[in-house]
Amino acid sequence: MDTENQFSGKTYVGSDELYADVQRCMALVAEMNTGYKTESEVREFLRKITCSEIDESVRIFPPFNINYGKLTTFGKGSFVNFGCTFLGLGGITIGEGVFIAPHCVLATEYHPEDPEIRHTLLTKPIIVKKNAWIGASATILAGVTIGENAIVAAGAVVTKDVPDNTVVGGIPAKFIKNVEPQKN
Repeated sequence: MDTENQFSGKTYVGSDELYADVQRCMALVAEMNTGYKTESEVREFLRKITCSEIDESVRIFPPFNINYGKLTTFGKGSFVNFGCTFLGLGGITIGEGVFIAPHCVLATEYHPEDPEIRHTLLTKPIIVKKNAWIGASATILAGVTIGENAIVAAGAVVTKDVPDNTVVGGIPAKFIKNVEPQKN
């Protein structure tokens, strides 16, 4: 199966192979979220979930939920706090130094409005660039890119790309201000 391109930006109806991958991922997630795990143990679970290398500087606090990890990557120094949920069939890229606060949702999957085909699944990737910060309980929807150094305010629902060095908030998220470096 070509997992690099099979789902991102595509309509998904279903396959036994994909369903087996989702079940494998869910079993690993359930085990990771049961009882206390050291940071090292969590990274080892993430390696199995994503089928990729996870740098020693990556930190994730369980519980962490993800339905499909093969198209998800974590950059060096990234941090995901408690209770986050990733719906990852479309692919999720977490850049270096990204902070994701508790209870955030990154959803690369969605359904068509048309009730005749609503049971199909559509996907678009989510990209969170270097040093971005996503505030508590924010939701990032399919196809969104969060720019470098950008800040997403707590509780925001992000439906459109966020430019580099900006702060957005609200439902739907809108520009609030530019990120200003502190002067010494």
